[in-house]
Amino acid sequence: MGYLSVKQYGEEYGISERTVRNWCAAGKVQGAFLTGKTWNIPDDAPIPKRGKTRTSNLLKCLQEEKELNIREGIYHRTQVDFTYNSNHIEGCRLTPKQTSSIFEKNTVETTGEDIHVDDIVLTTNHFCCIDYVIDHAKDSLSESLIKELHSTLMSGTSDSRKFWFNVGQYKRLPNEAGDAQTTLPREVPAKMKVLIRQYNAKKIKTLEDIMDFHCQFERIHPFQDGNGRVGRLVMFKECLANGITPFIITDLLKQYYFQGLHEWGKINTYLTEACQIAQDQYKALLGYIETQKEKNR
Repeated sequence: MGYLSVKQYGEEYGISERTVRNWCAAGKVQGAFLTGKTWNIPDDAPIPKRGKTRTSNLLKCLQEEKELNIREGIYHRTQVDFTYNSNHIEGCRLTPKQTSSIFEKNTVETTGEDIHVDDIVLTTNHFCCIDYVIDHAKDSLSESLIKELHSTLMSGTSDSRKFWFNVGQYKRLPNEAGDAQTTLPREVPAKMKVLIRQYNAKKIKTLEDIMDFHCQFERIHPFQDGNGRVGRLVMFKECLANGITPFIITDLLKQYYFQGLHEWGKINTYLTEACQIAQDQYKALLGYIETQKEKNR
C-alpha cells in the first residue's frame, strides 16, 4: 500500500487541500496519520461520506417552533444567526447581540454609535422573510414568490421611497454585482423565466442545482438592491423543500462565498466548499440544540 500527500489526495477527488486537512484532523480519512506536520493518506482511502443529517424533520420542527414561539430552539437560532450574517455580509452594522434583542424583545441595545434606521428595518424585515420561507418552503419556486421575498425585505427602507427603486418588482436601472456587469433591465423578465423554468424542470434537485441557480440569479441581479439577501433566502427555502441540510453563509465564509460566485462555472470548488462547511456548522448547531433538549428532559 502506498501513501498520498494532502495535495495528491485532493487532486484525486477534486477537493481542496484545506478540506482534506480538516478531514484528516477530524479522523474522517481512514488510515491517515501524521509524520511531523505532514499527513500520510493511504492511496486506497475512500472519500469520507457526508453523513446523513438529522434534518429530515427540520421543516416540521421550524414550523412548530415558529407557531409556538419557542425560545432557544432551532427556529430562534436560525432567525438570529441567518438574519445577522446575511445582513452583515451586505454592510449592516448591527451586532449579533443587537439582532437577537430585536428578535426577542423588539428593542435595540445601543453601544454609543449611531444606528442606521435601515439596518433595523432590514433586520425586522428579514425575520419576516424567514417566516415566509418556512411557511412556503414546499411551494414551487416562482417569480411571484421571489418578488414577494424582495417586497417583504425592502419595504419601509429609505430606498423603497425612491421612485425608481421598484420594491417587489424587477429593476428599472442597470446595476452591478461587485464590479461585474449584470443583466440589463429590459432582459431581466425573460432571463428569469428561463432560469426558473429550467430549475423547476429538474425532478430531483441537488445542492449543486441550488448553488447553480443562486449563481445564475446573482449574475442576473434582477432587483435594484437586495439580490444577495433574497438569493440566500431562496437557497435556504430550496434546501428545506428538497430535504437538503440548509446553511447560513457566515462572515468567516464570506470571501470563499464571493469568490465562489465569481468562479462558478470555471472552478466550482470555492462555493461548494463554502456551502458544505456552512452545512456542517448548521448540523453542529442542530446537534447542540438536541443535546440541550435531552439535558433538560
